[in-house]
Amino acid sequence: MRVLAIDCSLRCSGVAVVEATGGKQRALYFGVIENHSALRPSACLVAIREQLSDLIRQHEPDCCALESVIYVQSHKTAIALGAARGAAILAAAERGLPIYEYAPTRIKQATVGRGGADKGQVAFMIRALLRLTETPGPDAADALAIGLTHLRAQEGARLGLPGGAQI
Repeated sequence: MRVLAIDCSLRCSGVAVVEATGGKQRALYFGVIENHSALRPSACLVAIREQLSDLIRQHEPDCCALESVIYVQSHKTAIALGAARGAAILAAAERGLPIYEYAPTRIKQATVGRGGADKGQVAFMIRALLRLTETPGPDAADALAIGLTHLRAQEGARLGLPGGAQI
């Protein structure tokens, strides 16, 4: 199974493609979709959609996994985050990918072992779990963690355990 995983943000979205074959999980790609602060928000959404569409064509994932909506205190931040999620969901939906979402605490629990882990702990564990030579940046590490969470949830679903919410 190959998963496109996305940690959405208007200016700095973490993205990863992970796969599980023969019981082994590995990262095929990880990075960040960066949108300059001078770019209009609408142009950021187009860039997110286009770059994700390119990744989908290049890596041919079986599905897409995202972090579910999080609580933020700023309405402006919530709107920007929702718009970025929409652009990401559109890119995956246009290619017919099933889309799953996971709560931030579930992602941290699956990666670090506790739902209150900080970004540094997540990045450190991702490096260890995927046997990477470098610790990925926080946004890419979050995307990798989302991808691993989905792979583990699908394995659990085969064993009769609940999986992620499909949207």
